[in-house]
Amino acid sequence: MNQLIGKWQQPAGQPYPGLWFMFNEDGTFQAEFNEMGITSSGTYALNGDLISMDQSQHSLGLVGKFEGRFAVEKDTLKMALGNPGEKAPADLSKARIYIRQ
Repeated sequence: MNQLIGKWQQPAGQPYPGLWFMFNEDGTFQAEFNEMGITSSGTYALNGDLISMDQSQHSLGLVGKFEGRFAVEKDTLKMALGNPGEKAPADLSKARIYIRQ
């Protein structure tokens, strides 16, 4: 079972509180950060603790393939993404926190 399925939101105290990701069973995702009026979407794939996100739509044009690492523990998602075109971070030391909604 894909443990990422569902909606995850950054809580207060994180760099972008209110930013949320919705991971769907069909391998697509949507994201929104209302404070800045940003929406994005694309596809994702998982391989162990690695996530590859191909962002094909972004309000500000930030598209490309993002590689990262993630871990889910109960209702908490830790996710660390590299910049487009970069390899996934080596670990989760700079991961952002998301809470299942």
